[in-house]
Amino acid sequence: MFNKKESSSPDVFDTLIGVNSILEGNITTEGTIRIDGKINGDIKVKGDVYIGKDAHVNGSIFANNVYISGRVDGNIEAKGILRVMSTAQLYGDILVQSLISDEGSIFEGNCKMVSGSNTQNQDGGNSKKDKNTKDKDSGKS
Repeated sequence: MFNKKESSSPDVFDTLIGVNSILEGNITTEGTIRIDGKINGDIKVKGDVYIGKDAHVNGSIFANNVYISGRVDGNIEAKGILRVMSTAQLYGDILVQSLISDEGSIFEGNCKMVSGSNTQNQDGGNSKKDKNTKDKDSGKS
């Protein structure tokens, strides 16, 4: 009853890029993906992305949740959780709802945390702030 095993990866993946695989190009999928090899390209997933300890992604990642144990050189946009494990190296900007960074992980970049409804705002703008700025510019308050 209290022996619930906490795991950072599911037992089943819709897509698996193996440790000896190198993929050149973008990936778009509806499900969950695990990457243990190397990818040069962007990843757009409606599910979750798991980057294995020996994996290297050179491109941007757009997903629901992202779990990194390997290396990512690129920006990440996660609607939910971004978890950077102790073995992870992340070089790029992130736009996330929730960030968990384990001790020992490396993160170099800018971080913007937003509510769940704002993660799809690619320009990083806040509509209320933009309206106030426009009102000040036009002399209105």
